[in-house]
Amino acid sequence: MRNDAGALTLRPYRPSDAEGLRDVCLRTAEFGGDATGLYVSDDLVADVFATPYAEFAPDLAFVLDGGAAASQRVQGYILGVADTARFVEWFRAERVPRLARTYQHVVPWRTRCELIRHLGFTPERMLLPEVDRYPAHLHIDILPEHQRRGWGRRLMNALIGALRSRGVPGLHLTMAAENVEARRFYDRIGFHELPSSTPSAPALGIVI
Repeated sequence: MRNDAGALTLRPYRPSDAEGLRDVCLRTAEFGGDATGLYVSDDLVADVFATPYAEFAPDLAFVLDGGAAASQRVQGYILGVADTARFVEWFRAERVPRLARTYQHVVPWRTRCELIRHLGFTPERMLLPEVDRYPAHLHIDILPEHQRRGWGRRLMNALIGALRSRGVPGLHLTMAAENVEARRFYDRIGFHELPSSTPSAPALGIVI
């Protein structure tokens, strides 16, 4: 799927997209802005919020491809898992030991960098009370120059379509309250606040 200018293509994720995924994740990690150089490693955010999803459910990952003329091929992505409980089990067994070889788990956390590490070491945080009704969850990021052009909705439709074909009843996400632009986007899509939502980290869900 291309836009009118032919600049982007929405397509399924490929293993060769892994580095591009990490770059987009980093460049949108600071409440939608660039987080390069802000954390203990530029790989940290992707190690927690992007790479594990592509490894666990590559068939539920879609990217915006900028083509050969772009500085990098991946310009945005959506990543999902159909069964959050299964993902949490896998993350605990497979990803946490790998994180522990690279990062220190600091408790209590005091900085945003320490918070991100803490989130990586505590995958059980993803088990919201509503997970049975909304078992799938997602992460979506698009580079700023391609935002507000309809690509977010198209990525969301691609994931929802894939989940619906599997009979998944609902989809949820959590987000940073500071990312007000993202919240407006989710509201337009039709997400609503779940009872477990908190002011600092809203939890949103949608029946699919």
